[in-house]
Amino acid sequence: MKYDLLKTVTFGGCSAKLSASELSKALAELPSTPHPNLLVGTETHDDAGVYKINDELALIQTTDFFPPVCSNPYEFGQIAAANALSDIYAMGGEVMSVLNIVGFPAHLPLEVLRDILKGGIEKVIEAGGVVMGGHTIVDDVPKYGLAVTGTIHPEKIITNAAAKPGDVLILTKPIGTGIIMAGHRIGEASDEQLQTVLNSMKQLNKAGTQIMQAYHIKSATDITGFGILGHALKMALGSEVTIQIDSDKVPFFDGVSELLEVGCIPGACFRNLEYVEAFCQFDKSLDYNKKMLLLDAQTSGGLLICCPEIKALSVIHELQEVGFPASAVIGKVIKKENVSLIIQ
Repeated sequence: MKYDLLKTVTFGGCSAKLSASELSKALAELPSTPHPNLLVGTETHDDAGVYKINDELALIQTTDFFPPVCSNPYEFGQIAAANALSDIYAMGGEVMSVLNIVGFPAHLPLEVLRDILKGGIEKVIEAGGVVMGGHTIVDDVPKYGLAVTGTIHPEKIITNAAAKPGDVLILTKPIGTGIIMAGHRIGEASDEQLQTVLNSMKQLNKAGTQIMQAYHIKSATDITGFGILGHALKMALGSEVTIQIDSDKVPFFDGVSELLEVGCIPGACFRNLEYVEAFCQFDKSLDYNKKMLLLDAQTSGGLLICCPEIKALSVIHELQEVGFPASAVIGKVIKKENVSLIIQ
């Protein structure tokens, strides 16, 4: 059955992600729930929480869901699931089980819901996990995602709070998904450009995690709604370092530059700028459009990996071999300075 999910979404309204700066303020006064087995909590704004079961096993838990990012229900299900699973991979873990989270309008055909769930289930199967059920409520706009439980050895956790001076930063997927999707909605990006982005968003980060573990990587994050700079900032703050990013080395999707030239800049870019600006030093020669690209909100983006420089070429080669051809070094970690991010 063909049904255009984007007809149900008002962009810039209900689908917009909460401002990172406002969200941080709202959550600042919440009480913590300390426990000796809580290995990773909320303090460093990591990708997921980690709870130790015993000396050999820890559980990783996360959740994510959102309104449609594309017209096809099946592809939306695939993308939303891949996005939720990505937090497990960013922590270095393996997917164990998931619960579906669904908001669904009463007036839409149930075949649409079936197709969304089918797309999600297929990604969970690809990840090696099992679907254990879920919960559905009536909502004006379709929303879908997963609550995910993963597993990891307590001594093999990868966190955004372990970046070390001397590490280089490797990005595994191009950026610009938000810009391409916005451009397609206004008729400025082609169907082919959009499909390239959708295919990237559907790609699991599983193989990237396996490579990180093989090379004993200790620090990484995945790039989603806060853009490259927002997630790099969380890494810098959590690790108490400064991160330098070379904008010329950041890979991006074909068509992004042309869209930026005609002023196609999603509102999330400006919300992300509000979040990071006070922590950043932007080179005076940095092109405005490149700056906005680094702030573009990603859906199911790539991994941002902190890697010892001596291992970088080997890691990139293996990433490219397993299906991440755009993998590249985009910056480095240095000792903490008076700003957290330096963008050249």
